[in-house]
Amino acid sequence: MIEKKSLPPGLHRDTLAVRAGLPPSQWGENSEALYLTSGFVQPDAQTSAERFASPQEGYTYGRTSNPTVTTFEQRLAAMEGTEAAIGTSTGMAAILLLGMGLLKAGDHVVCSRSVFGSTLNLFAKEFGKFGVESTFVSQTDLGEWKKAIRPNTRLLFAETPTNPLTEVCDIKALADVAHEAGALLTVDNCFCSPALQRPTELGADLVMHSGTKYLDGQGRVMAGALCGPAKLIHDVFAPIVRTAGMTLAPFNAWVVLKGLETLGIRMRAQCANALDVARFLEAHPGVTRVYYPGLASHQQHELAMRQQSGLGGAVLSFDVKGTDPESLRANAFRVIDSAQVMSIATNLGDTKTIISHSATTSHGRLTEQQRQAAGIGQGLVRLAVGLEHIDDLKADLLRGLDQLT
Repeated sequence: MIEKKSLPPGLHRDTLAVRAGLPPSQWGENSEALYLTSGFVQPDAQTSAERFASPQEGYTYGRTSNPTVTTFEQRLAAMEGTEAAIGTSTGMAAILLLGMGLLKAGDHVVCSRSVFGSTLNLFAKEFGKFGVESTFVSQTDLGEWKKAIRPNTRLLFAETPTNPLTEVCDIKALADVAHEAGALLTVDNCFCSPALQRPTELGADLVMHSGTKYLDGQGRVMAGALCGPAKLIHDVFAPIVRTAGMTLAPFNAWVVLKGLETLGIRMRAQCANALDVARFLEAHPGVTRVYYPGLASHQQHELAMRQQSGLGGAVLSFDVKGTDPESLRANAFRVIDSAQVMSIATNLGDTKTIISHSATTSHGRLTEQQRQAAGIGQGLVRLAVGLEHIDDLKADLLRGLDQLT
């Protein structure tokens, strides 16, 4: 293996996104190698025994670790400013790993009620089967978070901004609440990515990612990760991954690695497009409200600008006009179905703009009561803004919006 020069301290995230990771192999490849193998040959029995006993010291089996996956983990940790990271098969697998590592029967979780629908179900239903109770609170009401704390509270969980209403929580304030209660704060950083936001710099203990989104950036593969202290990553979470097998595939890790190299450039460009679209929608008579942290009208605009490097992100939502749930849904569908450039899909973070109806997709498995509590109405349309020309995106929206006026 070629010796790799140590990177100097204080590098910008854009540089870490290109350079952080393992050294090249003996062949000196400049692009990170893709190691497609399920097993690794050991030089002798003693070395094999040592590596199986201490997985951080070498590679043995694909479910335990892989050089390509390690490079992804090291790079993401460097970008987030954490000691370590661990890759998982999906973002939801990362939250499952979080719960398996930190929670047991009798423990309590406080979670924003505005998080992704599958996250709500995982905490409320799946963890509930094993005796873990969850309380769901307002994303933005710090008093509700404090009131929900119990002696057995072990974890606070929030995503910021939220999906799809882009509500922003005060990470530092939540970290103080968690630590005063002897609990940990985990932040889902999917919408901002480390290009815009580093939650641990604001006091969060762990950062969760769906690498499927902006880290990949082109909608190609599934991936997830947890970033945090080495003791938690290596001593708590890694053994569970080895046992339970929510392992990140090497090919997926390699694809996301290449996505990370352009993360900063993509995010800045997509944020600019999203702000332009949000301002355009705010002025259209067929739209009653726009949810986007980059707008001065957003309730947490100033907080978002402080936490998110002065950018609003690339996801926004808007309410179309209507008189009742049926007409709201029909009008939302009309806007979505009239799009000829945007993709009707439920992913986000792609270079291609994606348009979706949250009440019947990402939050479709929730009860109507849960949707109402989360603020997801039938007239809500979500846009994950991509890199198309801004004039084409506006024209695509007008095809449906002009039918409502």
